Amino acid sequence: MIDSKKSILSWSLYDWANSAFSTTVMAGFFPVFFEQYWSTTESVSLSTWYLGLANSIASIIVAALAPFLGAIADRGTAKKKFLTLFAFLGIIGTGALWMVGQGQWQMAVVFYVVASVGFLGGNIFYDSLLPGVASKAKMDYTSSLGFALGYIGGGLLFLVNVLMYQQPEWFGIPDEATAIRLSFLSVAIWWAVFSMPILLFVKEPKIHASVGIITAIGNGWKQLSQTVQDIRHLKVVGMFLLAYWLYIDGVDTIIRMAVKYGTSIGFSASSLIVALLLVQFVAFPATLAYNYFSSKIGIKKAIYTAIFGYTIITIFGALMSKEWHFYTLAIGIACFQGGIQALSRSMYARIIPKEKAAEFYGFYNMLGKFAAIIGPPLMGYVGLVTENPRIGILSLILLFAAGAYCLSKVDLDEGERMAKAYLSKN
Repeated sequence: MIDSKKSILSWSLYDWANSAFSTTVMAGFFPVFFEQYWSTTESVSLSTWYLGLANSIASIIVAALAPFLGAIADRGTAKKKFLTLFAFLGIIGTGALWMVGQGQWQMAVVFYVVASVGFLGGNIFYDSLLPGVASKAKMDYTSSLGFALGYIGGGLLFLVNVLMYQQPEWFGIPDEATAIRLSFLSVAIWWAVFSMPILLFVKEPKIHASVGIITAIGNGWKQLSQTVQDIRHLKVVGMFLLAYWLYIDGVDTIIRMAVKYGTSIGFSASSLIVALLLVQFVAFPATLAYNYFSSKIGIKKAIYTAIFGYTIITIFGALMSKEWHFYTLAIGIACFQGGIQALSRSMYARIIPKEKAAEFYGFYNMLGKFAAIIGPPLMGYVGLVTENPRIGILSLILLFAAGAYCLSKVDLDEGERMAKAYLSKN
């Protein structure tokens, strides 16, 4: 039932479930463990190349399939079925990392790609269930609750995993390597257990009659081309997607810049872990507080504020030189990161036809996967021309300015009207 507390909490808990993968595996232990344990027979440059290739392969697979998979899910009323499939892939791929022995980097890459595809692909169908869980009045709160629970859930398990790594004797673990391998297994179990509520207690709106998977695939192909035309027709949606792509590219790039700065300045691994934990635990209350802030000033103004906040963070990042600067930057990112992600997701849900939610979120997630493709080369080119890398970093402000400008062209009321008109027409 829409707006029921049980459904909203059950939906939000999937963020709690799968965020453990993005925190412990993607951002935390996998990159370090891959270089120091699995690829010990390779050079550091080759190790970095293999890891980057693994991330790229997973992102490209999901980005390429996202709109098509969304179309199939919509036509077959199969959002939960696909969510189950991708969550299963992610859980199995993550758990399988426990079995990978030292030096077996090829197997580690395969399991990591499988797990990443499960994580990224599952989010398409998780997001697409939002319009069926919350009404317009509850949508911003529900989206924010999901991100907030994701930060705290991922942060709590990561904290335990860090303690396992730093003090393995506390847990009866023989060494650090075993602790990290066990942390991957713990993520798989965590992901599986906390995925149960969304699968059991969230009902998928039955927009189309259920059909077989083969028929759904055929219908999906036809529907995909129609959705491309719909986005061109629903101009508010197209403009929002352009705005989102620009400012989220800046957001993702500034996050990567902060980590890169931390390592290049010479911060220790423990400092980076502390900063990552800081982001997780500050972002939990900050995301909920940002939803309240949005309810007072309006969703568009709240997103504008977050864009401005990231502009200030960019300037501060260009001036960063000391360790306390890095921690301050982490806190700043935490204050706005969950807010801009949650509000962008819920704003998009308002202006798309509900009967095509999975398909439209396929395009939305596709843009998310292709984020941070303008920022890095922009930084590099400007830094090269000016011979000043700090000016290169400041060039990211152009992305935030362009995103804010495009967002100013998004008429939310008109977008909601067109989405409703689409439903009544079809």
